Amino acid sequence: WLNNPVPPMEACGTSGMKAALNGVPHLSILDGWWCEGYNGKTGWAFESEKDARNPDASDSAAIYDILENQVIPLYYSAGGQGVPHEWVRIMKESIKSCAHRFSARRMVKDYIERLYARAVKEF
Repeated sequence: WLNNPVPPMEACGTSGMKAALNGVPHLSILDGWWCEGYNGKTGWAFESEKDARNPDASDSAAIYDILENQVIPLYYSAGGQGVPHEWVRIMKESIKSCAHRFSARRMVKDYIERLYARAVKEF
């Protein structure tokens, strides 16, 4: 999943969250939901150079560097049975670390604890 919004203009991020829940590794700028979803094991991140003369060119260079030197070699480094084990490890980490944090269950629990329970106490 490649996502490179212009900071701080990232949308809500639900598409990326859904992809992560399905084991899709991410490559994104550290903005929006990826600030919470990235832990160094769930994919790749880069920071936009805010003071860069040409931010688009800077982001492009960072993306291509990560793709060429990390993402693509990892994806094609298949083991004995043709399975890229390190890639699969990232997929599993994505599911493991994102599933509990970006779920409707967690959202409802937060609403109950942070909003509804307080409202009932104030009555």
